[in-house]
Amino acid sequence: MPSISLLLLLDLTGTFVFALSGGLLAVRKDLDIVGIVVLSVVTGLGGGVIRDVLLGRTPPAALERESYLVAAIAAAAVVYFFSNRIERMGTPLQRFDALGLGLFAVSGTLTSLNAGLGFVPAVLLGVVTGAGGGVVRDLLVADIPLVFRRDVYALAALLGATTFAAGARIGVPEFAAAVLGVAATVVLRLMSTRHDWHAPRPRPSRSS
Repeated sequence: MPSISLLLLLDLTGTFVFALSGGLLAVRKDLDIVGIVVLSVVTGLGGGVIRDVLLGRTPPAALERESYLVAAIAAAAVVYFFSNRIERMGTPLQRFDALGLGLFAVSGTLTSLNAGLGFVPAVLLGVVTGAGGGVVRDLLVADIPLVFRRDVYALAALLGATTFAAGARIGVPEFAAAVLGVAATVVLRLMSTRHDWHAPRPRPSRSS
């Protein structure tokens, strides 16, 4: 039972936070209220839906429980009415995106472990869950997804998912392991943005 309640907490919080990032991007792209709602919903629910489909869980939890959709729409409403105030926070899109990435990376890993997957597959599915919503969000506004750029995005999700899975394996309480996993993702993601860190890229070949 603790795993179920922790998973629901991670999922709903991640849905709300990720939906905020989708809504803020919609505002920056000058979309109307419909665009804000749509981008919020697909961003908030995308990662969880991809995770559940890959695990063969149908219908996905995001479509089975109304609370997920309510959380995403609530985030859209917050953005619609308070976007100006939220933007004064400095870099709200990056912060919400980093937090959503961490929450879903951990929830994806936890769900996979509960489904009987091994360490490595669970971690990989955690990365997919974390990055999934952001990929859908960016594609809908015709941006190259962050996970495909040089940004430390997938690597941050990988760190968080691995931290959680390793903690769970050595007996760290699930809630504590989840906090560590989310924190690892958020810190690496925000530090990489602040200091302009990038994932490795192949060096271009020199013509002779």
